[in-house]
Amino acid sequence: MTRTTVRIAMNGVTGRMGHRQHLVRSLLELREEGGLDLGDGTVIWPEPVLVGRSEHRLRALAERHGLPEFSCDLDAVLADDSIDIYFDAQVTAAREAAVKKAIAAGKHVYVEKPTATGLSGALELARAARDAGVRHGVVQDKLFLPGLRKLRRLVAGGFFGRILSVRGEFGYWVFEGDGQQAQRPSWNYRAEDGGGIAADMFPHWEYVLHELFGPVRTVQAQITTHIPRRWDESGAPYDATADDAAYGIFELAGGIVAQINSSWAVRVHRDELVEFQVDGTDGSAVAGLRGCRVQHRSTTPRPVWNPDIPADGGFRQQWQEVPDNGTFDNGFKAQWELFLRHVVRGEPWHWDLLAGARGVQLAELGLKSSAEGRRLDVPELTL
Repeated sequence: MTRTTVRIAMNGVTGRMGHRQHLVRSLLELREEGGLDLGDGTVIWPEPVLVGRSEHRLRALAERHGLPEFSCDLDAVLADDSIDIYFDAQVTAAREAAVKKAIAAGKHVYVEKPTATGLSGALELARAARDAGVRHGVVQDKLFLPGLRKLRRLVAGGFFGRILSVRGEFGYWVFEGDGQQAQRPSWNYRAEDGGGIAADMFPHWEYVLHELFGPVRTVQAQITTHIPRRWDESGAPYDATADDAAYGIFELAGGIVAQINSSWAVRVHRDELVEFQVDGTDGSAVAGLRGCRVQHRSTTPRPVWNPDIPADGGFRQQWQEVPDNGTFDNGFKAQWELFLRHVVRGEPWHWDLLAGARGVQLAELGLKSSAEGRRLDVPELTL
């Protein structure tokens, strides 16, 4: 057995997503499994090097997980020739400059989204990575969720016939921080720090729609701040300058209409925190994080509108659960495995920085659409 060590500078792992999903549930889980087995006698062994601003928090994290290396000096880490990959899960406002440095240092880069605070910056990163000849990827984790993988299976198998529409509901109530602690960091609600639900979630919806149903051609959005005042981690009140709800209508290639609501000011009355309903001429499906239910044309009941008769409450029972038919690993880990294979073996990969730029573009156009009160075209991006 040959072990190939890949050293990964991980910036932003003291945050919730960087720590829980990327470090613990992805790379450390791979190490617990003995590394990523390529099936030919070669194992990729990820070696995280923790990077951040707080030495105290980095040291505690490194000690907790038995990791020997951490640093608050990003420049020194990037100057280390033994570092193969730079990963970034920092706050959005800090990402662009750090990724640019990593590309200039010749590192392969794998980054959370949005990749930059604006489209021009996102495209600049994509061009820089192309010109530097480094491998580059963007986290697009929702494609690897069990529910959406089942949905992709249905699309590929022609279950829907001609797809007519997609409806998505995402969100939950994020506490303001006064009576109960907020579940999300306060920077999410400050525009000056790169916050905002449109900047956060429209990049997700772009790749989900693009990959499963087709490219987004137009966008019309209503984006707002429902909760204007919140309390930060220290209990101090602050003005929420970023949006906390975004309601979007997207026209896709082929005429499919998608409408997706995203909100941190909504109480959940659905089976999962995100759900997508897809309706087609031959059938419909509702997919969430893990589950997926279908109703085929041949088994569709014949509802009749009559408000004078109570509904029997059996609508959900008329749908059929899609079986797993396989084992679904953590979505973040699954994409990490593909990126490591891409770096070490050059295996196919298309979730690159240009794909990330499309997400930034959609968020930017969504905000502009809302501000101007009109529908906007979404031009195809090229480098």
